[in-house]
Amino acid sequence: MERIPVLKISDFLIVTIQVALDDESALKLQEDILEEIAKTKAKGLLIDITAVDIVDSFMGRMIRDIARMARLMGPPTIVVGMQPAVAITLVELGLKMTGVSCALNLEKGLLMLKEMVEAKEREERTLEAEETEGYEASA
Repeated sequence: MERIPVLKISDFLIVTIQVALDDESALKLQEDILEEIAKTKAKGLLIDITAVDIVDSFMGRMIRDIARMARLMGPPTIVVGMQPAVAITLVELGLKMTGVSCALNLEKGLLMLKEMVEAKEREERTLEAEETEGYEASA
């Protein structure tokens, strides 16, 4: 069973899938990513599938589900490097990637992820300021 490394670079986790994953490996990868998010408090997740040239419905669902689960735990997720054949297959299988952000390549994905994290942090600061103002006004 191949094990895919989950790398932490700055505040982000980066996963590069470079081999075909069997079902067991894909489930282990999902578990590893979620554990790393919890352990490292990562602010973002980037999944690079540039080397993936074929997907089945299980693998497509796994990529989508990992992104959704990660988002539920906090960090936004970007899937990068989707090959045309993979995109075609996902559409032909009727697999909706609703709620999954994608970028053409790693560079654009990192830029998107940084922008998403900055927007989220701005929103959190605004909410904190509004709560503080509301608390002070009622005191």
